[in-house]
Amino acid sequence: MKLECDNLTISINGLTLVKNLNLVIRPGEFVCMLGTNGVGKSLTLHTLAGLRAPAHGQIRIGDAAIESLPRREIARRLGLLLQIHQDTFPLTVTESALLGRYPHMGMWQWPGKDDLEAVNQALQSFDLTGLEQRALAQLSGGERERVALATLMVQDPAVWLLDEPMNHLDPQHQLEVLRILRGRAQQGRGILASLHNPGLARRFADQVLLLYGNGDWEFGPVADVLEPERMERLYNTPFDLFSNGSQVTLLPV
Repeated sequence: MKLECDNLTISINGLTLVKNLNLVIRPGEFVCMLGTNGVGKSLTLHTLAGLRAPAHGQIRIGDAAIESLPRREIARRLGLLLQIHQDTFPLTVTESALLGRYPHMGMWQWPGKDDLEAVNQALQSFDLTGLEQRALAQLSGGERERVALATLMVQDPAVWLLDEPMNHLDPQHQLEVLRILRGRAQQGRGILASLHNPGLARRFADQVLLLYGNGDWEFGPVADVLEPERMERLYNTPFDLFSNGSQVTLLPV
């Protein structure tokens, strides 16, 4: 199941941030979105998730226009990781992760053995073993971010939209989360994640979407798009390529 948009224009307060975007997130692809603060990365993800209407254009998930689908069906097909987490209820880590199963359950259905096993596996994947009964309010920022990622894994949608999934994470967990996302793509999920690290995007992603904030955008394979000249234009900062054996990374200089 793929997510695609045609001629998508995203505006706020009369300002056009993204103009006529044509994008396809296919099963098996890991796409990173890059851009400076305020260029519309979060708004783009929220629009693709159907949480706000575009100024122009269409969004489809599978063979259906996203506005034609009920929210429960959208949640089976698509999951969104928000940049800011607001915990309205005093939940534990397990209870929060279990929320990911509700799009797949009946109205009065209680979680079963398979649902609880999915939660346990997700918590293990994101290094949360031992914190299952900890209240969310007692977690660090990085632990809370990993709980949100585990909840998305429990939801297991076909398309993952992630707004800065590296928030608050130390280097070890940054790399581990990106390895997990890479693995999910290899298992047939479509992944779109906004990042602030072109070097990690070059290392893990298949395609990259650049947003410039004035309506302009670029989309294409990592090797073609993530090069120093484009990065300097994107961030108004010089970049260069550095190699470490077989790995090539992109860093500001």
